[in-house]
Amino acid sequence: MCGIIGVLGNHEAAPLLVEALKRLEYRGYDSAGIATIHEGKLDRRRAVGKLVNLSDALVHNPLAGKSGIGHTRWATHGAPNEGNAHPHRAGRVAVVHNGIIENFRELREDLAAQGIGFETETDTETVALLANHYLDQGLSPVDAAQETISRLEGAYALCFLFDGEPDLMIAARKGSPLAIGYGDGEMFVGSDAIALAPMTDQISYLEEGDWAVVTRSSVEIFDASGAPVTRKIKTIQIDNARVDKAGFKHFMAKEIAEQPVVLQGALSHYITADGTGVTLPDPGIDFTKVERMTMVACGTAFYACLVAKYWFEQVAQIPVEVDVASEFRYREPPVTPGTVALFVSQSGETADTLAALRYMDGKADKIVSVVNVPESSIARESDLPLPILAGTEIGVASTKAFTCQLTTLALLALNAAHARGHLSQEDLSAKLAALTGLPGLISQALGIEEKSRKISRKLVEARDILFLGRGAMYPLALEGALKLKEISYIHAEAYASGELKHGPIALVDKHVPVIVMAPRDALFDKTVSNMQEVMARGGKVLLITDKTGAKEAGEGVWDTITMPEIDPFLAPILYAVPAQLLAYHTAVAKGTDVDQPRNLAKSVTVE
Repeated sequence: MCGIIGVLGNHEAAPLLVEALKRLEYRGYDSAGIATIHEGKLDRRRAVGKLVNLSDALVHNPLAGKSGIGHTRWATHGAPNEGNAHPHRAGRVAVVHNGIIENFRELREDLAAQGIGFETETDTETVALLANHYLDQGLSPVDAAQETISRLEGAYALCFLFDGEPDLMIAARKGSPLAIGYGDGEMFVGSDAIALAPMTDQISYLEEGDWAVVTRSSVEIFDASGAPVTRKIKTIQIDNARVDKAGFKHFMAKEIAEQPVVLQGALSHYITADGTGVTLPDPGIDFTKVERMTMVACGTAFYACLVAKYWFEQVAQIPVEVDVASEFRYREPPVTPGTVALFVSQSGETADTLAALRYMDGKADKIVSVVNVPESSIARESDLPLPILAGTEIGVASTKAFTCQLTTLALLALNAAHARGHLSQEDLSAKLAALTGLPGLISQALGIEEKSRKISRKLVEARDILFLGRGAMYPLALEGALKLKEISYIHAEAYASGELKHGPIALVDKHVPVIVMAPRDALFDKTVSNMQEVMARGGKVLLITDKTGAKEAGEGVWDTITMPEIDPFLAPILYAVPAQLLAYHTAVAKGTDVDQPRNLAKSVTVE
């Protein structure tokens, strides 16, 4: 979501802040701003919309100073306008904030009772006003920030800048990620290592409840109890090419094209050199003692869990429960002995998923996470973090992270099946060989791009689109519908094929395309029967299948996308490609913002 950057530098801060914010655009935002200190005076510039608007404002009204903070805002409290944009300022304090201050109304009432007024609709302004109030009472900037932080409830990453203090920033983290960057006589704060990468490769991550006093020459970190602590400094390796479009029109297009390469990397990481086994990081997991699994995630990651449910139950014979993270902990599910809890998150910072993980801490026998950021909160708080190795994903609509999540979960399911005696060594080796061939098949599948582009030019005319699938292809239908609506803004829904006649078929007419995802597998004949029901009512069917399926389906379909033949076990991974390409080219044809669709954020760090 919102992006934070702070600089105590030796060069003009404004250009550094704006450039760092550009690297955070992928998180999603609707306004941006920076504040700097020049000759001891605090000043700020803010703008609604894209960063180019902030850049224009700085051309006409520049900000000098070598100390500053910046922010890209995704609106939660208050409309996306300049008044609500960050940094927020109250007297001698400027603040940027990611998260939600849950007790802001109570704090506002306390401040109002002391005659302190408000100018915005945001919860963040309360933080600035409270800190400035403590300054007015005679506290030092450090003490004022500490007192302010101690009164906040909710989730937050905060960075404070003070008038007259060009060599001081205060950073705090609870629930939302925040990192400290170490330079040569310079220090930095950022919500994302990507933002800090051009300035430093030395990073330490604040842990839950930490707050830090940052100067150009030192960092003092305190935990939630106020005790001084040290946090390990790590060398990060951010490939700058990964945050460049590399000649593609959009990051999403680039990331779709990267899938064969990143999948190959993930497979090489987990499959043994002789191709006969799956290796997990220490301490691993003893699947012979697992009685059931609970999988929790949001959005696309949730659909990856739904696919994995089929895999774990069919090949490993482990009962699996899948939950949306935002609902999971509120129903307080009972946890029985022998339960493994598995959490999937691209960023590793998804607020709902992290909260669900913390609910399961101490209840589940083991906590496993499938994440793309090894240093993320979810990874650090797991017993067994499994990296998906997708590389930096910039596009808000997940593509390569989804297929890498599926691949990692497939490998884990095979490992479990073999450990529990439900998959022989011969069959395991055969499945791993099929997985090893997956990058090549995805490369072939990318060859449908021109066909997808042509079909998408027709899909843009639709107001509603249905997706159908059976078995493990049902979650892929859900993912296809999600991809289409989140970047093209066309209403799309997905149903298990057999459920069509239980209500949704009432929506079918000649104006509603129905996209059927159906490789030639054990459920194919039943899916074709459902497809015939659609066509009998004038529906336009787009069939996504393999050559054998296309031949057996017969005539009457509106159009067909032909995929490579594949082991049915792995079909959900391969069939993600047409779902991605159809959504992408439909969005391009409509002229929407593919990489930063409206109202959405890449990393959802508030509940």
